[in-house]
Amino acid sequence: MRRPVALRLQAALGTLALAAATGLALAMPEAAAAAGGATGYATQNGGTTGGAGGQTVRATTGTAIHQALCGRADSATPITIEVEGTINHGNTSAVSGDSCSTAADKIELKQISNVTIVGVGGGAVFDQLGIHIRESSNIIIQNVTVRNVKKSGSPTSNGGDAIGMESDVRNVWVDHTTLEASGGESAGYDGLFDMKDNTQYVTLSYSVLRNSGRGGLIGSSESDRSNGYVTFHHNKYENIDSRTPLLRGGTSHIYNNHYASLNESGINSRAGAKARVDNNYFEDSKDVLGTFYTDQAGYWQVGGNIFDNVTWSEPGDDTNPAGPDPRSNTTVSIPYSYALDDASCVPAVVAATAGANKGLKVSDGGCAPQSPDPTPTDPDPTDPTEPSPDPTDPTGPPSGTNLSLGAGADGSSKASGTSYGNVRDGDPATYWSPAGTTGSVSVKWPSPTTVAKVRIREAAGSEGAIRSYRLVDHGTGRVLATGSDAGVASFPAVSLTKITLEITGASGTPRVAEFETYAG
Repeated sequence: MRRPVALRLQAALGTLALAAATGLALAMPEAAAAAGGATGYATQNGGTTGGAGGQTVRATTGTAIHQALCGRADSATPITIEVEGTINHGNTSAVSGDSCSTAADKIELKQISNVTIVGVGGGAVFDQLGIHIRESSNIIIQNVTVRNVKKSGSPTSNGGDAIGMESDVRNVWVDHTTLEASGGESAGYDGLFDMKDNTQYVTLSYSVLRNSGRGGLIGSSESDRSNGYVTFHHNKYENIDSRTPLLRGGTSHIYNNHYASLNESGINSRAGAKARVDNNYFEDSKDVLGTFYTDQAGYWQVGGNIFDNVTWSEPGDDTNPAGPDPRSNTTVSIPYSYALDDASCVPAVVAATAGANKGLKVSDGGCAPQSPDPTPTDPDPTDPTEPSPDPTDPTGPPSGTNLSLGAGADGSSKASGTSYGNVRDGDPATYWSPAGTTGSVSVKWPSPTTVAKVRIREAAGSEGAIRSYRLVDHGTGRVLATGSDAGVASFPAVSLTKITLEITGASGTPRVAEFETYAG
């Protein structure tokens, strides 16, 4: 329900006053976006466009970044936040609002979507302050430096991760960043780029990661295998002890990176992970590829790499190096197009392009840095992960048996007093609500079940709260359909064991009374 004009005007004046006090410069809505377009796995699952098409604002403090997030109409309203200056604990505080959930000791991107954070002007430095992405989707971070984030000592931030993602994160593109520490775990630092607890469709490109004990990981433990579909390309890893990255389950594509001074180990594929490792340049390093510190094997497909002054350990109970003559032990199919630079020119190309404040230059696959295309590349309309809607399907209530009745259910964090099972019990008086304005709930079966249509029913009194959602095949991560409000959605029939409703935008707290599924 819209607020009266007087109240809306009062809120707007309050926002302007807070903006002036916190370093937030407001701009008119415009079609702004990060330079260039997403690459790698971030182009899949519907693509990654961040705040394209939304308002652009300028922020010079962490509080202003949070204020920009909290000042949106809802948590899915697109926004581009241009950042200039040094962001630190002294100028970062939590801000409250219906479209945000922030914290004072980090830049918090939590339970939100459609956001770009891009460094401009003289540069953006997040000093001892990490960026935390949780239960969020369609996020772009570009042209920023994040340095010296600690998990122990003082001050602490983000568990010691420069950029960390966890809990149902989808479609993140991190590009032209510099992520650095000043030591390892004993000095208080943790990972530079971590993903865990169901984080998928991520690309890290043209970035520098250096001077840390840990480059980053995919999966927090051997059992956390819900992550994957991550691309690493044209990055420089320098003076890193290990985890460049550490892969636990999932699929990764690692190409055209320059690795120098990996002190203990490099790409650590374990716990069933699969990595395609193409045309990278490894030098002055140890054990740059293999399975290390575990007896749970990982796998790799290799080709076109150069190993320059690389040493290899002898195989052992918990050490399985890929060298000294690395050979493929699996195959990995890549669903997107990409252009490979020859490994011999990777050090020069990466030196000219990777990191913040490099002019966002990219490679064209011919060993020649280029200025980026200013227009983001839209996802391929023929991408099989984005099925076209069937115009012949009726939009009225579907017929047939509601397959959700008697099925199982689970989801992300739920509001107190609600239950996942309420969405498949056939009783519209009961409901599930996420802990915030966004979240996910799933219906699941013990064996493959064919689904071609769903009906999302909101509880009485909450109609219209859902503003945007996605239906996802949980097993493959494929987006089956998207919508702007509850009701009926159709898609080509698919056999699956679990279908997930991801609410990406809402007005207030949504209440899902029934998540009905049908074969046709």
